[in-house]
Amino acid sequence: MKKVKYYFDAENLAYRKIETKKRKRFGYIALFLLSSAVFGVLSFILLLNTPFFETPKDRLQAREIDNLKLRYAILNNKMSELEEVLENIEERDNNIYRTYFNTSIIPDEQRKAGFGGVNRYKELEGYNNSELVINTSKRMDVLSKQAAIQSSSLDEIVKLAKEKEKLLAAIPAIQPIKNENLKQMASGFGYRSDPFTKVRKFHAGMDFTAKSGTPIYATGDGIVARADNTASGYGNHIVIRHGFGYETLYAHLSKYKVRKGQKVQRGDIIGYVGSTGRSEAPHLHYEVHKNGEVVNPINYYYGNISAAEYAIISKLANQENQSLD
Repeated sequence: MKKVKYYFDAENLAYRKIETKKRKRFGYIALFLLSSAVFGVLSFILLLNTPFFETPKDRLQAREIDNLKLRYAILNNKMSELEEVLENIEERDNNIYRTYFNTSIIPDEQRKAGFGGVNRYKELEGYNNSELVINTSKRMDVLSKQAAIQSSSLDEIVKLAKEKEKLLAAIPAIQPIKNENLKQMASGFGYRSDPFTKVRKFHAGMDFTAKSGTPIYATGDGIVARADNTASGYGNHIVIRHGFGYETLYAHLSKYKVRKGQKVQRGDIIGYVGSTGRSEAPHLHYEVHKNGEVVNPINYYYGNISAAEYAIISKLANQENQSLD
């Protein structure tokens, strides 16, 4: 039963019944319903943002996030292993390969430098796990740059190795006549007495006496630049360009076994001993040129003679006797 409310009418000295208007009553009801609705919506939103109330979609997303975190952790472990392997390669590159080929090392600052300028990771900011994703991306970028630098460095090392191999093959490193075919070392490099004028003058090569027809060998790989008798005094002669600034000259030959433009290798027979041109007796006049300057050939006989043989030849070559041309 609804409770009836009264108020005291002072003018008439009597209690009167309080009558509630219908409009006002409906207003109270509407206000109550609206307040209840607002409270319900706020409560629902609050529950959605608390860990105490999860939808199936929330649980699925949480599992995916945990899975991604695990994958990022595995990826970072693999990157740590790659960094260690790459550091070992870089150490060998700097301290072995580049040292051997006498080329400058690549500093760590260059190998491991980051990327300056524009923020490359701005689009990854503002998420719950942004720090993890950004740090991983930075490590990956640095690793990629290190790998690219190392790949380029190894390409350079391969090129240097090929050039080194060519250089070693090109250097005139053997005697042009075998020891068993030699009669004697007639004259060495330096000032000698001219056999025709008896005047002391500079002798730009070494003279090897041997029988006519004794084989003459190319002392290094190269290309025959001349095989003719047009140069004054040399008679039949051959010039081989070895590359890397090296040239060798073989003079007073009886005949050739090569022609101009022909490729030869160290140890190939290129001609035979003779006494053509300005020559006093059968012998080979042999010269070595480095960067356009004549050099002492005796410094290049390390390819086919022993230390004892070198000592004997050096002693003979240093005697100031008469040359044969």
